[in-house]
Amino acid sequence: MDPSSYKTVYTSPPPVKTPYKATEALGDLPGVTYALDQFLASHMHESEDYCNESDPKKERLYFATGYGLIQCVKGLMSYSDEDLLDALKHTKQGNHIAQEHRKRQPYFASRLAGYVVSSLNTTGVGFVKTMTDVERHAELVYAESLFEKALLGIVYSGDWMAFVKEALNMRTLIQIYRNLYKYVQAIDAEYAASINAKPDPNSRWGPESPAIDAHFRSGVYLGAGASALIISLLPSRLLNIVELFGYGADREEALEILCRAGGWGRASKYHTEGSRGAYEHTPPSISTEQEGVRRAICDMALLIFHLVLSSITFDGVDVPMASRIVDWNLKRYPEGVFFLFGAGRLALVRSQPQKAIEYHEKAMQVQKQYRNLWHISWWECAIANLCLYEIGESLKCWRDLEKEATWSKAIYTYGVAVCLLGSAGADDEKGRLEEARKVMERVPTLRQKIAGKSIPLEKFVARKARKFISQGNYLALPVLEIAYLFLAIAHAPRRVVEGKMLPQVDALLATLNAPNAEKTYSSANHKSSYWDDYCLARFLEGVCCRYIAFPDPDAIVEEAADTNEAEARMEKDAAAQRAKKAFQAVFEAGPKIELDHHLVYHAHYEYGRLVACLGDQTEAKRQFDLVLSGKHLEVGPSGKKGKYSMENALQMRTHAAVDALHQKRL
Repeated sequence: MDPSSYKTVYTSPPPVKTPYKATEALGDLPGVTYALDQFLASHMHESEDYCNESDPKKERLYFATGYGLIQCVKGLMSYSDEDLLDALKHTKQGNHIAQEHRKRQPYFASRLAGYVVSSLNTTGVGFVKTMTDVERHAELVYAESLFEKALLGIVYSGDWMAFVKEALNMRTLIQIYRNLYKYVQAIDAEYAASINAKPDPNSRWGPESPAIDAHFRSGVYLGAGASALIISLLPSRLLNIVELFGYGADREEALEILCRAGGWGRASKYHTEGSRGAYEHTPPSISTEQEGVRRAICDMALLIFHLVLSSITFDGVDVPMASRIVDWNLKRYPEGVFFLFGAGRLALVRSQPQKAIEYHEKAMQVQKQYRNLWHISWWECAIANLCLYEIGESLKCWRDLEKEATWSKAIYTYGVAVCLLGSAGADDEKGRLEEARKVMERVPTLRQKIAGKSIPLEKFVARKARKFISQGNYLALPVLEIAYLFLAIAHAPRRVVEGKMLPQVDALLATLNAPNAEKTYSSANHKSSYWDDYCLARFLEGVCCRYIAFPDPDAIVEEAADTNEAEARMEKDAAAQRAKKAFQAVFEAGPKIELDHHLVYHAHYEYGRLVACLGDQTEAKRQFDLVLSGKHLEVGPSGKKGKYSMENALQMRTHAAVDALHQKRL
């Protein structure tokens, strides 16, 4: 790869012209580009200091909003009231400065006339064309600061009214991005016509007009692409409502818009499998000298979708594309903490948890200025260690999170408790069990709300904690259960699933299948429900065997270490058949479940994914439709159990699975 494509443009702080004039606001773009470059290179304090020195009054368009963005990142990382309030203050200031630089909106009468006489240019693309370059940039920055302010307002207030209020601001910023994107398309179309450019049948994009500067263009691509992508993630029932207001979203187009900012080209699905490896290392067509200031943020948005949101959706996920983005940006920022996060998540998605841990350990070594960023690494390492079924190592990470992190104390505390249960040896079992009991008692008291709504995963762990106490300090397979919820089974190496996880299930099943077990099990475990635990064990058996038969489509499957391991491996067909039988056992025993009714719904979802991998898309669709039907699947026709744990999350994943059936990514 040519080093000139990713080398840093600014090696020293660009000078800032004083006194500040609003008409010369774009002269600050080199400075804010340098500040962002420093921030992404893990020099956070240097970036903040440069912004403060360059604009102590926070009156400059790009420095005021750029500094607000930094404070927004800090506030969302720490989740503390102090940092969130500070971030809100600075984003509001940035929003105010952007408002002062914007072109004044026409009065209502003028806008009404503009609808009748298009030449008056009071709305839409025509209005954008009447703006100066500074005013167009201010329009873009205003929308960005609106988004930051809305996000912080929802998180800080935590009530429903704040959500409604900020949702209206979201509607405003989406409309701004749509107008700006239409403007870019119009100018590009005029340019293409002026040079008689012929349409490319292999691309939906024509040539880009040099009249639009790269900084503005990258910002429009970021806003238009990200807002359309977010809308595309909405559940279908909400998406239908949003589309009534004219806000439809094409996910493929949204991803390609974000790719345009970095010159990444089209998705890897347009390449043959044989060229996939070479494709992953193809550099982008836009170098650092040609890029806009928001190019790196577009790259990060793509990584979040392909590597993080891929846990709730399948359609459009492109891990090879994410690999290209990570590879190039790590060459540019070898100690950039955010792209080290991306590399760690990429390794986890590819079922290489040990490699993921190494990237996150490096991220903590190279970045010590924002300690709150360590919380992300601790979380990822906690899950990666669950993938390896290294429960003691995972426990250390949960303890660190429980001690310092503030995003979800309930989940961190529950992680500590179940890992205490799972790692207790014969010599310290009593002590760890007592500690786990004390920790479990705290879990239900630590729940919180966002936008006035409880967090589903926190509700789930609170119920499990109460069940643990009510059963005399007992839970069946608690570590493996959270490993499933956090996709640690999905991303575990096959040798771990077969050699460590499945034997845990088999041991419990041996107890549950013993003679007279239904009578003796509940009394031995302080009235624990036999059928709840039986269904949990069979469900986890099905999940483990499914991933033995069909590893995750993005996994890099390890070869057997030796002949003995190869011979001991379960055959693909045998694993698939065992998984089918396990899920069917959950369906049969489902009506006998007392508390954990969610197991039946998750079993139908996982069974649907299994039969899809076996090539039966009709049956897969039938299973997914059962989950989405709203029927009470765990009881007889006359029974009714109401809502079940993690229902909304499962519904979202099931919708995504239906949409992705044709992609064979299940």
